[in-house]
Amino acid sequence: MNTYKVDLHVHTLLSPCGSLEMSPENIVDAALTAGLDIIGIADHNSTKQAPLVKKIAGEKGLFVFCGAEVNTAEEVHCLTFFETAEQLEAFQVFLDNHLIKVKNKPELFGEQVVVNEDEMIVEEVEPLLINALDAGLSEVEREVRRLNGIVIPAHIDRMHNGLFGQLGIMPEGFHPDAFELSAHADVSQWKTSKKVPAGARFIRSSDAHHPEQIGAGYSVFEMNEPSFGEIKMALADVNGRRVTVL
Repeated sequence: MNTYKVDLHVHTLLSPCGSLEMSPENIVDAALTAGLDIIGIADHNSTKQAPLVKKIAGEKGLFVFCGAEVNTAEEVHCLTFFETAEQLEAFQVFLDNHLIKVKNKPELFGEQVVVNEDEMIVEEVEPLLINALDAGLSEVEREVRRLNGIVIPAHIDRMHNGLFGQLGIMPEGFHPDAFELSAHADVSQWKTSKKVPAGARFIRSSDAHHPEQIGAGYSVFEMNEPSFGEIKMALADVNGRRVTVL
């Protein structure tokens, strides 16, 4: 088995709360400087910038998982990731169909731009991406599973937009692949918490919105190689793969 340093919650400049310094090139360079082997790109309710980060990262030896941080109808944030470009595109259609359309006000919420490899703006996304979907947690999970993806409720230790802060309880019938903790959350406390199911798996991530935050929270994955299938096995703690949260 090999050991990988992993941060699965990184925003780009597409997220309105993300710094305009979070260009694909800057993200990759900051991740490598932080000693990361794998990152996850999870902009709010959009997958549009992730493929370019993956392309640039691949040229520099960094593995990237592409997805989005979904804001469900319950205002619960969930990380979602997909293996193929086709699955990612299908999920983008789902997001576009279910995002409650409120026009972004850049002066209040920040710019929402997609850039190309030369860091030229190729699209300005008009609907406010931090808004909620009209699809609830169960519908989001069903779509992720239909596309053979991964779903992880984000920063469960936070009151605002965390699973338990929003709902108070573990929803019946909800079966995420893991639970995400923030950079400074006490993992030992959560492992004994009655809020999560027995044997729940955890990851820790940075939720980076600025380059210097990338890698501030991370997990250690033990697996054969950096691949989607291996990550899934590590999250399930099977065949010798596992995740350690320090």
